[in-house]
Amino acid sequence: MELQFEGDELKSVLNRLRRAQGQISGVIKMIEEGRDCEDVVTQLAAASRALDRAGFAIIATGLQQCITDADKGGRDGETTEQMKARLEKLFLSLA
Repeated sequence: MELQFEGDELKSVLNRLRRAQGQISGVIKMIEEGRDCEDVVTQLAAASRALDRAGFAIIATGLQQCITDADKGGRDGETTEQMKARLEKLFLSLA
């Protein structure tokens, strides 16, 4: 299944990923500068949350599309149980 985003969904996910990218760059710079550990960990936690939120948004869109695909017969002969197992594995990858 090819994941397809529409307007606002795409913008939201890309904004979250760019935010995380900036935060990770900030963490690298902070470490290189020998900044305070607490500040580094706080910034790292913010980057992690941004990545998590982007991942969950991607999974939510994917789940919606998979449900639509299931109504149309799923992936090349994939059973409902196989699709459920695949989606569960995907969801748990972010847990």
